[in-house]
Amino acid sequence: MNNASIHPADRVRQTVVIVVAVVAIISAAVGSGAFGGTPIQEAAGGALAADATRIAPAVPAFAIWSMIYLGLAAFAVWQALPAQTASPRLRRLGYWVAASLALNAAWILSVQAGWLLVSVVVIVLLLAVLAFSFLVCADTRSSGWVETVLVDGVIGLYLGWVCVATAANITAVLVAAGFTGGPSADVWAVIVLLMAGAVGAALAWRSFGRLAPALSLCWGLVWVAVARLTGEPHSVAAAVAALVAVGAVAVVTISFRVMGRPPVPA
Repeated sequence: MNNASIHPADRVRQTVVIVVAVVAIISAAVGSGAFGGTPIQEAAGGALAADATRIAPAVPAFAIWSMIYLGLAAFAVWQALPAQTASPRLRRLGYWVAASLALNAAWILSVQAGWLLVSVVVIVLLLAVLAFSFLVCADTRSSGWVETVLVDGVIGLYLGWVCVATAANITAVLVAAGFTGGPSADVWAVIVLLMAGAVGAALAWRSFGRLAPALSLCWGLVWVAVARLTGEPHSVAAAVAALVAVGAVAVVTISFRVMGRPPVPA
């Protein structure tokens, strides 16, 4: 690395990412019920519990957060290494990842406080930040396999899961506000789940079949299907829609990986 290319702003960016990552991990611990916090599934009157809506994943689905937070912690440490200080890619991504971590912490705190409408605004912003970060990853070249895993892989997993979480969050707020969908509740669930599948297919198309977002999105959708078949509210239609969405995302992702992609600019 050419030290002459390093600017004071690079050190600031690295420090900001580390600090925000620590805050986000502490917030996640609070959101899990540690330090006296209320677990997310019990907060806000249980609006985000696995049996709250037809879009809610079963409880085991949330284990993916452990992998995402582990990846984000590893990213924060790795990006702070001297060898990464002047990385052009990290200069573009650093503050966006920090913003995603801050929004994640804000989302947890808003749910803990019972501010469901605020939580929707926050998670939509989080989704937008992650989508932009993912596009930066897709349009730039990784320096090696470590960067591919810690940057592209982590951001992709994070984005795919937040796609599912956003759909579940918005649905939970509508239900908490009294909207049940009436006799057409299954129809609404099917529409939302197929839209999630369409988003996953679009991400696969835009990134020429990157696996990480597809894996986490499909993980979430599979657990939505499990919840609807084994728990309440029971909905075969929603379960089938979730599995159809999984199949569509998998087919599109694999197809684009087989096709290959044009060279990515440096």
